Amino acid sequence: MTDADVVRTTVPTSSPETIAALRAVAQRVRWLATAIVDAANRGRPNRTGVKVGGHPASCASIVEIMVALWFHELTRHDRVSVKPHASPVLHAINYLLGDLDETYLPTLRAKGGLQSYPSRLKDPDTVDFSTGSVGIGATAALWAAMSHRYLRSHVDTAPEAGRFISLLGDAELDEGAVWEAIADPAVSRLGELMWVVDLNRQSLDRVIPDIQIERLQGMFAAAGWQVVTLKWGQSISRLFEQPGGADLRARLEQMPNEEYQRMLRVDGSEVGARIVASGASRELQDLVDRTAPDELAEAVRDLGGHDLPQLIETFGSLDTHRPSVVFAYTIKGRGLPTEGHPNNHSALLTESQMSTLAESTGSSVEDPWRRLAPGSEAAELCARRAAALRRSPHQAAPALPVPPSLGHPYRKPISTQAALGRLLADLPRDAPLAAARVVTCSPDVASSTNLGGWINKTGVWSVEDRRDWFADDAERVLKWSEVTSGRHIELGIAEVNLVGLLGELGTTWSRWGERLIPIATLYDPFVSRALEPWSYGIYAGAQSILVGTPSGVTLAPEGGAHQSITTPSIGLEQPGCVAWEPCFPQDLEWTFLHAMSQVGIAGGTSAYFRLSTRPIDPAAASLPDDPDLLERRRRQAIAGGYRLSGHDPRIEDVTLVGVGAIMPEVVRAAEILADQGVVAGVVCLTSPDLVFRSLQQRARRNPGEGGNIIDDLFPAAAPAPLVTVMDGHPHTLSFLAGARGDQIRCLGVTEFGQSSDLDDAYRIHGIDTASILDAALSLAGR
Repeated sequence: MTDADVVRTTVPTSSPETIAALRAVAQRVRWLATAIVDAANRGRPNRTGVKVGGHPASCASIVEIMVALWFHELTRHDRVSVKPHASPVLHAINYLLGDLDETYLPTLRAKGGLQSYPSRLKDPDTVDFSTGSVGIGATAALWAAMSHRYLRSHVDTAPEAGRFISLLGDAELDEGAVWEAIADPAVSRLGELMWVVDLNRQSLDRVIPDIQIERLQGMFAAAGWQVVTLKWGQSISRLFEQPGGADLRARLEQMPNEEYQRMLRVDGSEVGARIVASGASRELQDLVDRTAPDELAEAVRDLGGHDLPQLIETFGSLDTHRPSVVFAYTIKGRGLPTEGHPNNHSALLTESQMSTLAESTGSSVEDPWRRLAPGSEAAELCARRAAALRRSPHQAAPALPVPPSLGHPYRKPISTQAALGRLLADLPRDAPLAAARVVTCSPDVASSTNLGGWINKTGVWSVEDRRDWFADDAERVLKWSEVTSGRHIELGIAEVNLVGLLGELGTTWSRWGERLIPIATLYDPFVSRALEPWSYGIYAGAQSILVGTPSGVTLAPEGGAHQSITTPSIGLEQPGCVAWEPCFPQDLEWTFLHAMSQVGIAGGTSAYFRLSTRPIDPAAASLPDDPDLLERRRRQAIAGGYRLSGHDPRIEDVTLVGVGAIMPEVVRAAEILADQGVVAGVVCLTSPDLVFRSLQQRARRNPGEGGNIIDDLFPAAAPAPLVTVMDGHPHTLSFLAGARGDQIRCLGVTEFGQSSDLDDAYRIHGIDTASILDAALSLAGR
């Protein structure tokens, strides 16, 4: 046993009456959770034949852990992430606490009912974290703790928070996202963080052959966590103290998981023979002989994760100066007829098994939602805990003025990436109230994504101030001052961590009533790597801005490893997010400030920006001098795009549509076509996403998001063949053929790139000026 393996067996100070009440509550929760799943599968019609499903065994293993928390340990300030398959347990608890109406209990996985997995936004009762994505939801509490630390160090009115707790299954520790989060250096200082691992040693398909608990303990300990293990309950621990008890413990702890699980499935009279089957000392044989078979069968099931007194004592005595993890040994299906069966993961109980469970838990099949007896200790406990956990609604975050423009003209060629750096650097001076709510993040690419000016002005945030050993270095360009007042958070090279933190920073407005505008930069090719946790965050209600830069093959010398292809489609297809790819610096400023104004508000949205390091001449944008026309251009830019060509669209022979850094080639192609007598319109899209939405809303009876920008860009009275060009996969813009039923040729990137100069890169992928001309002339019949 390692030093990190702290085994709790101390008897707590809770009264026998309290423990008895907790056990009664646990029995009712076990029944309710199972009945919720049963009602979803056998209690309502299923005309499609598609199984409803559920996970009673996964629920049963964690019941005592959750009862110890909700009915003894938690305060109203604590926030808990519940493992996905235990959602019925959470709903059962909320029902007993008066936080869920009885009418919802039969509605698991039904329209308008309880979600399949805990959902912050879709469930009718209190859910702190959405946890459908295995491993991702577990780390959410960690990033929420860090987000609250940041909020408290910057906002005087930020409310108090308690502990941030994750309840996860042991199989979730296979997920890489878990270990990326644990390894971040700042995490070791988050004493408010607690994880509880439901160590039932089963995954979906099997009994896990080797849990390697010491390896897991060592990995957490090496990351600076306090590690506590609850292996055995107090009843069997008393057997361990008798003569032969040490041998019994050794036998059970050396027993392979599969053998232990099999022992749980035999008749109680066979348990003793199985314990001594591989040879036993005289003392162990005597202990087995003098212990009643039923007592012995129950004792081997007495694991720490089901021992309420131990759980209470453990949760109340953890170190608060560093994060803690509790490995709680449990039995999957504890208390159910499927207890310990290797195939019990989603096994449903039969009608007769439900009747047996109802009898053993003091419940009723005929009245499954019956509450605890009024006046009983258990009912009184529920009432007290309901009052203790009741949360007051927070006030809505006050309005935050985000200007539509900063008003500084762009005169020299500049990339959109550099323009973002300039915008952020100017923000503290030009819009100080908005800048005070901005927090930037990056995975060790802050300087290479042009955040240096912002960092120099605002500093780098740290859980605690750190000495800057380079403060006296006159040659240093980037001032890396790590202080609690900083506004940039730098993570290691782990994009999953980046978007995990981004998501929780983006929920402070709804979680605590304090608005932040989180902005993260990462290399665009790695958006795909971060996609699941990014999408998870948006699903859970996060609002933030993700900047992928540099994008496409435009960063030609870097080659294929740093060239993104499919990210434009990812942005267009991601719900709860608007995807942008502006070309000109003024477009970047307008669209980015607009995106900022939509973050951290009710009905707001996240944004994804695909930026480039290619310098673009701002003069090519042909910005109007007249203020009213300039405002019209701004409105078009934030609606999704505008026409650069000034002629009447009805005289066009062909329309060229460009996005992002490729626009100089599009403009040049139009100029050459004009010399050849071909009239080419030029459309500059800032957001193919919004233009697609505009197209979609045409067929809706109740038009909504999207506006009529599609009709402004492609007037129905002016049909013309389309050539679309972008530094990304060409199918992203293929929908434009549906705007007027035009012929279309889509140019873009469909192959992995290679190192080259810019002209060669564009030529290789067929997005250079010559390729645009060829496509346009072919469609125009020339």
